[in-house]
Amino acid sequence: MVNVLGPRDEFLRILERRLDADIHVRGNEVTLTGDPEAISQGADVLTEMITVLRTGQGLAPDTVERLVSMMAEQSGTSPAEVLTQNILSNRGRTIRPKTLNQKRYVDAIDKHTVVFGIGPAGTGKTYLAMAKAVQALQRKDVNRIILTRPAVEAGENLGFLPGTLNDKIDPYLRPLYDALHDMVDPDSIPRLLTSGTIEVAPLAYMRGRTLNDAFIILDEAQNTSMEQMKMFLTRLGFGAKMVVTGDITQVDLPGGTRSGLRAVQGVLEGVDDIAFCQLTNHDVVRNALVGKIVAAYDKFESLPGEQDQRSGRRRGHR
Repeated sequence: MVNVLGPRDEFLRILERRLDADIHVRGNEVTLTGDPEAISQGADVLTEMITVLRTGQGLAPDTVERLVSMMAEQSGTSPAEVLTQNILSNRGRTIRPKTLNQKRYVDAIDKHTVVFGIGPAGTGKTYLAMAKAVQALQRKDVNRIILTRPAVEAGENLGFLPGTLNDKIDPYLRPLYDALHDMVDPDSIPRLLTSGTIEVAPLAYMRGRTLNDAFIILDEAQNTSMEQMKMFLTRLGFGAKMVVTGDITQVDLPGGTRSGLRAVQGVLEGVDDIAFCQLTNHDVVRNALVGKIVAAYDKFESLPGEQDQRSGRRRGHR
C-alpha cells in the first residue's frame, strides 16, 4: 500500500487531482466513490499501478502522471505493458518507452527497415533510436552503428573555427556522444570508435557510400535539404536499418531551402517497410515544463496573425 500511495501519499494526491472519482484510504483498503465511469477508470488506474509494481519496477510521480494520461486515451494498450518494456540495461539503469507513442515508435523500429520519428524536443526520438541501435549491436543483428547529423549551423564559417576538422564538427555531434555514454560503458567507447564499430560523422561523409549490416541514425533531419535526404536514404544497404529523427518546427536552413524532412512523408507515404511515427508535447519526457512550453508555442504559432507574419518573413528571405 505504501508503494501504491507513494512517499507521504504523493501518488495519492496525483490520483485525487487527475481522477474524477473520490478516493478514500483506510488501512489496506481503497474505496472509490462517484459515477460508474469514474469509478471504473480509477480502479483500472490502480490495477495498472499494482501491475507495474509487481514487475519489480518502482513508481515515480511522473510515471503515475503518464499512466493516468494513457488510461484516459483509452487506446486499448495496457500502460503497464508500455512502462515495463525493457529496451536496454546499462550500469543498473534500464531504458524503456515512457508513453504510448514512444512504444509505438520502438515497435515500428522493430518491424520496419526505415522509420521516421518526428516530434518536438524532449520526446525521446534520438535517445530511443540510439537504445535500439545498441540493442541491435549487442544481439549481433548488425555489425556497426552509424550516427550522423547535418552540421548546418556551421555553414560557411566552418573553416574559420579553430582546430582540426574533427574539432570543428565535434560540437554538432556532441548530443549523439552524450546519448551514447548513457548506453555503453564509457571505457569501451574509444575502442568502438577506433575500430569503426560505432561511427559518428556529419551527413556529408555519407555521400557515395553503401551501408550494409548497419544501424544508421540521422538526427536533426529537419535541417537536411530534399537532395540531402534522398542522398541519405539511398545509402541503405543489405541487412541495414535506418531511423530518421527530427522536429519540423525547428528548421535552421537558410530561407528558401525546403526541409527534406517536411517533404519526405509526401514522397514516401504508402511505401512498404517505411513507417512514420509522430510524437507530440504529451510525449515529452524531460522536465514537465518542457511539454507545456512546446504546447504553448504550438498554440501561438497556430494563430492566424502569427502565420501571416511567418509567411511574410519567408517571402522576405527568398
